[in-house]
Amino acid sequence: MTKLPKMVSIKRIVQETPNIKTYYLEHKMNAKPGQFAMLWLPDIDEKPFTLTAKGKECAVTVQCKGKFTKAMCDLKEGGKIGIRGPYGNGFSTEEVKKVCIIAGGCGAAPVLLLAEQFKKKGIDLSVILGAKTGKECLFKERLGKTTKNLYITTDDGSLGEKGYATSMLEKLLAKQKFDIVFGCGPEPMMKKAFEICERKGIECQLNLERYMRCGFGVCGACALGKWLVCKDGPVFKSEQLREMPEFGEKALLKSGKEVSLKEFAEWRQ
Repeated sequence: MTKLPKMVSIKRIVQETPNIKTYYLEHKMNAKPGQFAMLWLPDIDEKPFTLTAKGKECAVTVQCKGKFTKAMCDLKEGGKIGIRGPYGNGFSTEEVKKVCIIAGGCGAAPVLLLAEQFKKKGIDLSVILGAKTGKECLFKERLGKTTKNLYITTDDGSLGEKGYATSMLEKLLAKQKFDIVFGCGPEPMMKKAFEICERKGIECQLNLERYMRCGFGVCGACALGKWLVCKDGPVFKSEQLREMPEFGEKALLKSGKEVSLKEFAEWRQ
């Protein structure tokens, strides 16, 4: 792990959805599923991104929506970007035999390597993948290769079942028992998934997002209750989530001001 960014070349770029791209970088980085790297564009900013490939060739997946990501989406193959990491705590997968992963929107990125790890280990896996529309359904092909039990939901019904991923989670939990549920997605969705798991008495691990500045627990910008998302997370277990009154409710802006999740999401655009 390094605390200074290293400038690396972009080997290739894959257009995943109309506004999401994956950047494969000439940089070796080994990380646990759920960990993240900090990407740096000189004179613009530095932001955290989950890894969607690791090893000799690492990759990050980016939604083009804000100042930093729009600038990154203007980069071409052969361009340069700074990277440091990996940081944070990833998913804990010891002693699990039957698991469910739930992901919504860009939340498919942080669970991708997790699902592929379970595939290699022969773990009994079910994946719920939610999106607004079929065109925005991220990594459905790669996730489909990890399990025969892929359940897709879309808000408009253009792919899979019409409805929400959390409704599908309730349906699955009514029929079968999982050792644990892993998830990532919009925080209101994650709060709903957590509440469903609590009612069913099933442990979960959720990947959460907050504004990050340093990435390794020094600045405190990503405080969430008594934890720092960059250092103690971004993956949190049920026992921690139970002690987070801010979970699903509030977040901090860059200024340190506490706002509703709705205002936080609008600020992140």
